[in-house]
Order: sequence, then C-alpha cells, then structure tokens
Amino acid sequence: MIKHYILNLNPTAKHEWDRCILRDPLTAKRPDFSRLIAEAVGADTGSYLVSVNIEIQVLEQAAVPQAEQLSLSFPEVSLPSPMREAA
Repeated sequence: MIKHYILNLNPTAKHEWDRCILRDPLTAKRPDFSRLIAEAVGADTGSYLVSVNIEIQVLEQAAVPQAEQLSLSFPEVSLPSPMREAA
C-alpha cells in the first residue's frame, strides 16, 4: 500500500507541534497510522506482531515564497506650520 502525504517543515514555528506537519494531500487531515495498519492487517480480533516499512521519497518540493522588499522613496515636502497668536 502506497500513501502520499504533504510534509511541511517550519523550524521557526512558535510551537513544537507546528515544526513538522504531515497531512493528506486531498483532505489535509493528519494521518492515523494505527488505522492504516489495522486496515492492512484485516478485521480479525487479536494481537499482531507487524513490520512497518516506511520509505521516504521526495516527489516534489514547493518553494517557499519569500517576502519581497519594496523600496519606497518619499519626496521631502515642507509644510508651513500654522502659527496662532495667543490673544
């Protein structure tokens, strides 16, 4: 059984659990490996010794968009300051 997932890595994430996220590409849900293994074993009640082989192969890497820096130049404008005389 081959399953595909999207892995998001963000080493600067605020929380530890957001630094490495594995999601289903269609539903965006996190995989339940226990359920996947149970489906592969079958529906018979019992305890099983199972061997799970996880092979990682990067199929595509999406580039992270970098924030563009815009240089804005503002012309100097001198505004006359209104002066009021106290009466």
